[in-house]
Amino acid sequence: MVRTILVVCLGNRCRSPMAADLLKRALPECNVVSAGLEPPVGATADPRAVRLLATEGGDLAAHRARAIDAALVAGADLVLVMDDEQREVLEDMFPAARGKTYRLCEREQTDVPDPYGGSQNMFVIVLGLIKMGVESWSARILAAEPAHRHGGAS
Repeated sequence: MVRTILVVCLGNRCRSPMAADLLKRALPECNVVSAGLEPPVGATADPRAVRLLATEGGDLAAHRARAIDAALVAGADLVLVMDDEQREVLEDMFPAARGKTYRLCEREQTDVPDPYGGSQNMFVIVLGLIKMGVESWSARILAAEPAHRHGGAS
């Protein structure tokens, strides 16, 4: 059963904070956190990500970039990364991540490219991919939950 989801990208300023915010809203009973493999620790979310997510009803104003660590990995039931390279790096750094780390867009068989330093349009494209991945994982997680968790008979 998935209770804690860790979403990882490189800098923890664009992709993982946007994905974490959307997952929190899609799965309110889950604890969703984000971190980066090489973040500028303490930095705010990219202003373009903040503005774009606000159009979706999200709020990244309080977000601060943080580095992934063993405790975050150990505490996660599911770890979502943006591409296969990140999965390999993460699993090399933290062997405990093996078997529970997947791409956000695993079902779509695609990576979520890094929009940092790109155009506003690139951020829009990336958010579209993130939304697809969030919808896919949310549906899988909710389908795996016992019936009493989402209103059915137990």
